[in-house]
Amino acid sequence: MNPTTERVFQIFSELNQIPRPSHHEERVADYLCEFAERLHLPYKRDAENCVVISKPATPGHEGAEPVVLLNHMDMVCVGMSDPLNTPIEAYVEDGWMKARGTSLGADNGIGLSMALAVLESDEIVHGPMEVITTTNEEDGMSGASQLSEDFLKGRKVINLDSEDYDTITTGAAGACLQFHRIPMEHKPAPKGNWYCIRFDGGLGGHSGVDINKNRCSAVVAAHRLLSAISKEHDIDIASINIGEANASIASSAEMVVCIPSADGEVAKRCEDETNSWLHDRFAATDPDMRCTISGCEAQKTVVNREAFTALLSCIGQIPQGVVKMSETMKGTVETSNNIGRIMTEEGSIFVSTHTRSFIDGDMAALSHEIASVFAACGGNSETVMSAPAWQEDQQSTFLQLTSDTFQDVLGWRPRMVAMHFVLEAGFFVEHYPNIQIASIGPRIVEPHSTSERVELSTIDDIWRVLIELLRRMA
Repeated sequence: MNPTTERVFQIFSELNQIPRPSHHEERVADYLCEFAERLHLPYKRDAENCVVISKPATPGHEGAEPVVLLNHMDMVCVGMSDPLNTPIEAYVEDGWMKARGTSLGADNGIGLSMALAVLESDEIVHGPMEVITTTNEEDGMSGASQLSEDFLKGRKVINLDSEDYDTITTGAAGACLQFHRIPMEHKPAPKGNWYCIRFDGGLGGHSGVDINKNRCSAVVAAHRLLSAISKEHDIDIASINIGEANASIASSAEMVVCIPSADGEVAKRCEDETNSWLHDRFAATDPDMRCTISGCEAQKTVVNREAFTALLSCIGQIPQGVVKMSETMKGTVETSNNIGRIMTEEGSIFVSTHTRSFIDGDMAALSHEIASVFAACGGNSETVMSAPAWQEDQQSTFLQLTSDTFQDVLGWRPRMVAMHFVLEAGFFVEHYPNIQIASIGPRIVEPHSTSERVELSTIDDIWRVLIELLRRMA
């Protein structure tokens, strides 16, 4: 008899007590190594804190082709003022698991919990197995990109990082994450009226999956407001902090500005006009997004005008949202770009852009164009991650076996589609010749946001598909 998902939920609860933002996965890697040691299973941990745990085949199935379960250990931490010290408070409501005030971490914590539950079980039939968990998938994929050629032996990979329950993901867009910096100097602040401008309540979301849903990016809203003010008034900005994560549509912003000629009446008019625009344009997608402009304490310094003007110019020239829809994949975004974060740093204004495309050449061209915009304004750009697009042969025996398993276990056949999010599969194809990958997972809605939730019944269904697929592969 197959084990239930009870242990999956227990492991997920344990993971959610371990803070795991990108670039800070050491404690999760420790947890995985301790998990392997407790089960007396061999494991390897590399310099990037990626961990692979090996498990021998179920007795009698030693001759089966090795199978790999792939997940990542980091998550996008939204709604956390201190991600390194904020555990996730999950709860269940109307058949969904959610989190109180933060992202849930179901992306990719649920898939990882399934993989660990398989390692722990003596009842699931499988061939030789490797469970690999990578780092920094959400903010650069440095873990996958740095994997050594001998870190993994298997060539049949079940990736548990998909979010569309009725789908086998057979392809993913490539992505280029760039960090741009506009040189900045601090100048003595002028005398005048000081205001804190805030945007709150945006839905935000995944900058790949949700990019075509007409959601209001706080970057777009803030740029519109600042540009409008600067046309009528002298304005200096002391600080700017927009967005929560490089891979998310910005849902909030906070800027502290000095507008010497603007009194409370002008501020109220700007606030009302902005909220009217938000309602007219985004009432259906972001009904709770609001702008507030309130008086605040004067600051000692401001950003030099040249840097502030350059920032407005760059944002105005960079495409945001869908750039092109695919001509061959109906309803699928082919190329997009998103500005994830903007913030003042010591000596510069930081801007991150996430460019995605199924056409590697188009992605490279758009990334180069964006870098050129910053260069023309005196900025510099750094490519933090460039992940290749990935596409499987949907007629392969492996993908057909996966599809047949859905049909036999759940009574329906999943779609096979390429998705406009980025998976690590492209790096695995580069590192490991002849590798084949099928990506599946439960229904996760609104990842990378405080509205992230996972449908419980789909976890049970994917679990049943997974253990039957492992049995058939053995």
